[in-house]
Amino acid sequence: MDIRETLDLSVAGLTSHKLRTVLTMLGIIFGVGAVIAMLSIGEGAKQEALDQISQMGIHNIIIQHWNPAEEDGTGEEDSGTSNLSAGLTRDDALSIAEICPLAETVAPQRDMKAKARYESNSFQTMLVGTRPEYLDVLNAHMAEGVFFSEDDLLESARVCVLGADAKRSLFYFEEALGKQIKIQDQWFTVIGVLADKGAAGGKIGGVLEVRNTDEDIYVPLNTILKRFKWDPTDPELTQVTIKVSDPDRLQEAANIVRAILQRRHRGVDDFKIAIPEELMRQSQKTQAIFNIVMGCIAGISLVVGGIGIMNIMLASVLERTREIGIRRALGARRADVLAQFLVEAVMVSLLGGIIGILLGFSMTKIITLYAHWKTIVQPWTIGLSFGVAAAIGVGFGYYPARQAAMLNPIDALRYE
Repeated sequence: MDIRETLDLSVAGLTSHKLRTVLTMLGIIFGVGAVIAMLSIGEGAKQEALDQISQMGIHNIIIQHWNPAEEDGTGEEDSGTSNLSAGLTRDDALSIAEICPLAETVAPQRDMKAKARYESNSFQTMLVGTRPEYLDVLNAHMAEGVFFSEDDLLESARVCVLGADAKRSLFYFEEALGKQIKIQDQWFTVIGVLADKGAAGGKIGGVLEVRNTDEDIYVPLNTILKRFKWDPTDPELTQVTIKVSDPDRLQEAANIVRAILQRRHRGVDDFKIAIPEELMRQSQKTQAIFNIVMGCIAGISLVVGGIGIMNIMLASVLERTREIGIRRALGARRADVLAQFLVEAVMVSLLGGIIGILLGFSMTKIITLYAHWKTIVQPWTIGLSFGVAAAIGVGFGYYPARQAAMLNPIDALRYE
């Protein structure tokens, strides 16, 4: 019996019980859809973490101000040590640049929440005071205009550079360069717009707090320190970013920086140091485990679907015993009967896999739209799902097909 005849018989067998065939496919459909959706969520989370880390500079060292009392929710610092350190300062950044031989560039920054306004448009943003080296250290690029200069820093000039989202929120499609915006009670001239980085905020590795820098507005460090009011107890800087000259010696550079700060802060741990490269490796390991666990959970439904296929095929063999006996009596070989029922099982599995892939794509779109989670469907995910569906069809369909092929023709003809 040729392949075409086998296919025709298999299709006829499946279409003769359409509802049963559809119900049999449901396990495979939902299983494949779940696998694609789960793995796409994992890939999306992985890519988002990589985007967050890359926007900080993969070969940088990040120092952030840290108040242990704020972290544990008490809101009160230890009175025995709080007066020993003033927190992160510009002198700390200067000392690191002078003492640490691996520090190629040091970019201090001071952040504050502020409201920016342009005509009738207002936008709640983070105002970031920094130095001109920021562009090089954070690997940022200008979309329009220029970044502020050393002269702007020395003069505490009221000039600003907008992040991509900040520009869209204040100006929409209007030209921003040269326009005046009001930040708190100060007027600033827009001299540049940064290119869109496209990374969301969040906490990476439970250590480093990262926000969406596309929403920030950048001004010279001296400007933010001199033209805005500050609480005397606030640290001068909120973050210092260090670009290391030798990426292979990141940990060594971090140890030197920690020693410098501990000496300058008299042993007070009011700062935390993070290396984005290490966080990236940690994030990749975590996401790999997440993908495996979620894939296994989703794979259980595929196994359940395979059991459903075996169950229905066994029932089908029992129901069609007389048909099998007639075919054998007319000259069909055992291999022909085996192929017929095996092809039926594989067709159910593959058709369910195709529908499951479409369902998985739809689920990722719905998750992205309503849950605002980034999802990425990789080609290997589709190949894996389709391959598993085919394997389930063969694996769970072989036993019922073999049972059909091994039936004695005489006993089969007598079967009522």
